[in-house]
Amino acid sequence: MADGSRYHEGRRVFVVVLAAAIAVGALAAWHVASQDLTLSHFDARAHLVVARRVIDSLTPGWRQFGALWLPLPHLLNAVPVQWDAAYRFGFTGVMISIGALSWGLAAVAQRAFTRTGSWVVAIVPAALIMADPNVLYLVSTPMSEPLLFGTALLALAALDAWIDVPTASRRTRAAWFLAALVMTRYEGWPIAAALIVAAAIANRRRGMAEIGRLIFPPAFAIAAFLGLGYASSGQWFLSSSFFVPEPDLFHQPLHVLRAMRTGLEELANPMILICGAAGAAICLIQSRKSPAALLPLSLLAAGALPFAAFYAGHPFRIRYMVMLVVANLLLAGVTLAAMPRRSRTLAGLALVGLAIWARPPLGSPAPVLVEARAADNLRLAREGVSRVLHGMYDGTPILASMGSLGHYMHESSAIGLNLRNFLHEGNGDLWIEALRSPRLSVRWILIEERAEGGDILAARARVSEDFLSGFDRVVEAGGLALYRRR
Repeated sequence: MADGSRYHEGRRVFVVVLAAAIAVGALAAWHVASQDLTLSHFDARAHLVVARRVIDSLTPGWRQFGALWLPLPHLLNAVPVQWDAAYRFGFTGVMISIGALSWGLAAVAQRAFTRTGSWVVAIVPAALIMADPNVLYLVSTPMSEPLLFGTALLALAALDAWIDVPTASRRTRAAWFLAALVMTRYEGWPIAAALIVAAAIANRRRGMAEIGRLIFPPAFAIAAFLGLGYASSGQWFLSSSFFVPEPDLFHQPLHVLRAMRTGLEELANPMILICGAAGAAICLIQSRKSPAALLPLSLLAAGALPFAAFYAGHPFRIRYMVMLVVANLLLAGVTLAAMPRRSRTLAGLALVGLAIWARPPLGSPAPVLVEARAADNLRLAREGVSRVLHGMYDGTPILASMGSLGHYMHESSAIGLNLRNFLHEGNGDLWIEALRSPRLSVRWILIEERAEGGDILAARARVSEDFLSGFDRVVEAGGLALYRRR
C-alpha cells in the first residue's frame, strides 16, 4: 500500500475506533448510571469535590488545585462542575473519561495501522480494552484512571510518530502529551520516564538537545505541581500522612509482589496475560533492530507506583493494577501483529471472544466495582449524621479533613451544603489555626474515626485531650462523628 493511501486509511481507522469507543463508553456509562453506581466509589465523589472547590470554597483560587492529587482531571472539570447538576451526578467528569480514553485508543490504533497496514492489528487491542469490565466501569465514572489510560496511549502514539518522522511539530506534540500524562496520576511519572528513555534510544542520533526539548514540558509540569503543593500546603510532596500503614504489606516486597500478582489474576484472564507476556518478549526481541518497539513495553512501568505505595503501607487497591491490564491488552496486540497475516483475523476474533467469555463486559460485577462498593454500608449509615446535621446546622464553618471526608462533603450537597461551608486543608492558614484551637475557630467538627485508622482530626483527638475540649459529641454513624461546640 502506498504511503499516501495508508495515511488516508489510517485516518479512517482513527475515526472508526474513536466513534466505536465513544459509543461503547456511552452505553457503559448509561448502564452504570441506571444502577446508580456512577459515584459509588468514594474517590469519584472526592474528585468532583476537588474540582468544585476551586471556586466554591472559603478561600477560592488557584491554591485549591494544590493537594495530594495531580491537577489535570480537576482543571478540566473545574468550570463544568460548578453547575450543581454536574456536581451532584458527575456526568461532565464521565464525559472527560470517555473522551480521553476514546481519543487515546484511536491514536494508538492509527499508529498500529500505519506500522502494519492491518485493520485487525489496529482494532483488536482497542476492542480488548473497551471490552474489559473494569475499564468500562472506570470510564463510566469521573475517576482519574481513564484520563491516565488516554494520555498514556496518546503519548505513546505521538512518540511513535516522532520516531517515525522526527519533525519539530511531532516532537512538540509528544512533549505536551507527556506533560498531560504526568499531570494526571502518579502512575504517569514512571510511564513517561520509560517512554522518554525508549524514544531517546530510538532517536539517539538526533542529539541531546532534541531530547531535552522533549523532556522540558513534562519536567516543568512536575516542578510546577510540586511548587503548587508547597504554596498550598507548606509541603513539597504529600505522601503517607493520609493513611495508617498496613502491616501485611508494609516494607515487605515479596508480599507486595504476591498481592499485585493476585490482583492481576482477579482482573484479567490468564490466557490474555500470557498473550501480553508474549507481546512483551516480542517487543524486547524487536527492539534490537527497532528501538521503537520498546514503547508499548513502557506502559508496564505503571507497576512501579502500586509497588511503591503498597511497600509504604498504603491500603491495597485493586484498581491500581488496571493500568497494567490495559498495558497487557495492548501487548496482546503486539503478539497478534507478529503472527502470519493470514491467521491474524481468526486469532484476533479468538482473543476478543476469549476476553468477553472470561470477563463479560456487563455481566458479573467487575473487581474494581466490588472494591468501590465495599463502603456502601458506611455511606448509608452516614445518612443518619446528615439528617442530624440538616436539622441543627446554623451555616457556620464545619471543620473537616477533605483528605478523608471529601466524599462525604459531596454527599452533604443532598442536604444543601456547599464546599464553602467546610473548613479543610485547602484553606491554608484558616485550617492551621483551627487545628491549633478548634473552639476559637469553629462551632462544628466532623471526624472520620474508623476508615484507614481515622483522619488527621481523629489523630489529634487521640494525642491531645484539649483538642475537643468545649465540644459535645452529637451523633456518630458509619465511623463519622459530629461534634458541636457548647
